Amino acid sequence: MDVRQLRYFLTVAEEGQITSAAKKLHMEQPPLSRQMRLIEEELGVALFDRSCKRLRLTPAGERLRERSAALLRQLEETVAEVRELDEGVGGVLSVGAVVSCTSLLPGPLRRFRERYPNVGFKLSEGDHHFLAEGLDRREIELAVARLPFEAPGSAARFEIRALPSDPIVALLPAGSRFAAEDGTQERVGPGRSLPEDGGAGRGAGAEPLSLAELAAYPLVSLKTDRTVVMHETIMRAFAAAELRPRVLCECASVAIALTLVSHGFGAALLPKSVMSTFPLAGIEYRPIRDANLLSEVGLVWLKDRYLTRAARRLIAMFGASDGQSGDGGLS
Repeated sequence: MDVRQLRYFLTVAEEGQITSAAKKLHMEQPPLSRQMRLIEEELGVALFDRSCKRLRLTPAGERLRERSAALLRQLEETVAEVRELDEGVGGVLSVGAVVSCTSLLPGPLRRFRERYPNVGFKLSEGDHHFLAEGLDRREIELAVARLPFEAPGSAARFEIRALPSDPIVALLPAGSRFAAEDGTQERVGPGRSLPEDGGAGRGAGAEPLSLAELAAYPLVSLKTDRTVVMHETIMRAFAAAELRPRVLCECASVAIALTLVSHGFGAALLPKSVMSTFPLAGIEYRPIRDANLLSEVGLVWLKDRYLTRAARRLIAMFGASDGQSGDGGLS
């Protein structure tokens, strides 16, 4: 067997059909079928169960798939590492992020671009499961995500570098009223435009709200069947204060949550950095005075995998500010 045959086999195993695999490989069906039979003859085992319309891997085929994928991954990483010995920082760097962390990308990407103009970027967005799958398949090298990283399988396969924590604040329909301590009605001030610093100082002078005031408001919560940590952190804070807020809606999308808030459906407790990513017409925010709610953020990549020079440089840029070198000890 050679590398070409292993790639053919993996494509057939992934597609489950010779026809679609041949199309993906840009080749005719008969030569691909012949290659699969040559591999089986060489190994002396059946790799596919052909009794069904869709090809299924036999136990031997499954083992070959696992080992072939690992071998090809090691080969690709070795080739990249060898090429980088004589090349500068270049190529295309693939980075993924959860949507609530996209506001953390422009600063590091700008600093990186200024220093390494020959590198292009491929950016993708999705939840933790999507990002983990992209990392495992080497479709992305690096991810920016909320922590803990709620990916399927063992978390031990990931390397994580924590970034500064992101405070969670209350986002409210503009003009919401809450009971002040003296029993009068206090109006939340009109919404303000967000400064270029990503939200630092926005809402300065506005009185923070208590959890009790927020518990009286219907809540829109960011939660999916696969990512629950932020929702549970917020609910624990309410429970510790012996409060039971009414969750009006659980949704997977930050954009949907903010749309509902802007139309007066309720309040949302979200990381402050989210405010520099989305339009906030009809929304204003208040800090929370009696709970230190934080959203942890980090960079995630795979352990025991070759990390390109460009990826290592970008990781360092997340620890640098404008005017700093951004080397951060990564070579």
